[in-house]
Amino acid sequence: MEASLPPSPISEHAQRGWIVPIGGAEEKVNDPSILSRFVACAGGSDARIAVIPTASSLEETGPTYVELFESLGAGAATSLPYKSRAETEREDWLATLERSTAVFYTGGNQLRLSTILGGTPVATQVRRLNARGVVVGGTSAGAAILPEHMIAYGETGATPKAGMVSLTPGLGLTNSILVDQHFRQRDRLGRLLSALAYNPFATGLGLDEDTAAFISPDNEIRVRGSGAVTIVDVSQLTHSSVADISEGSPICMTGVRLHILPHGGTFDLNTREAHQP
Repeated sequence: MEASLPPSPISEHAQRGWIVPIGGAEEKVNDPSILSRFVACAGGSDARIAVIPTASSLEETGPTYVELFESLGAGAATSLPYKSRAETEREDWLATLERSTAVFYTGGNQLRLSTILGGTPVATQVRRLNARGVVVGGTSAGAAILPEHMIAYGETGATPKAGMVSLTPGLGLTNSILVDQHFRQRDRLGRLLSALAYNPFATGLGLDEDTAAFISPDNEIRVRGSGAVTIVDVSQLTHSSVADISEGSPICMTGVRLHILPHGGTFDLNTREAHQP
């Protein structure tokens, strides 16, 4: 796994902005409560949201989210459709980012995000913006890339196995979580556990579709949506066999704690305490 930078330091008088990973397929029409809450966190009628649809290959993705956010009461939304690393140096788009109160990454292919935006002025600026209070969120691929490490791809199944997951550097907004999306729908418990066997420092967040983890500036996760967030806490891990087994073999992990939190549930990343709705 390549080296990645730690989160940007937070200045003495600033507070980190909300971090909002969404599990994908969030409701956009009947009850768009997740996106509505995102707009509220961004400032409501004063919100200026920069939409980055780089993960998607569909031209309409950016404009669709711009229309959605503005229909939900955001003061303004702008699509910044980065398609190449050269475009990440566009001064006009960087200026739009600088004026934003929130940044939102759409779904698609997270490797498009990492290969086009990784290590660029855009990635650096978004990290700095979040460190000084700007909200940063994303759905599906846009959720996976928010932390320091990103699950690039992996196999399905509930049992963790050596070699079943590949990790790459993420945006580095936080080093305290590891995100997997479409979690229950695509049977991804095994690959999240496998990733945590390699990196037991982080807390795993398995996000169901139409479900979000709103991570407050003081590191409390607040669950919102129609599914659940599976919290995989490896802070008390007593053994991982991943260094001693051959590829494809089941990984032995002991001391893992698991919480299933639906809408209204909370988890404190500092104390590792979960609370029911």
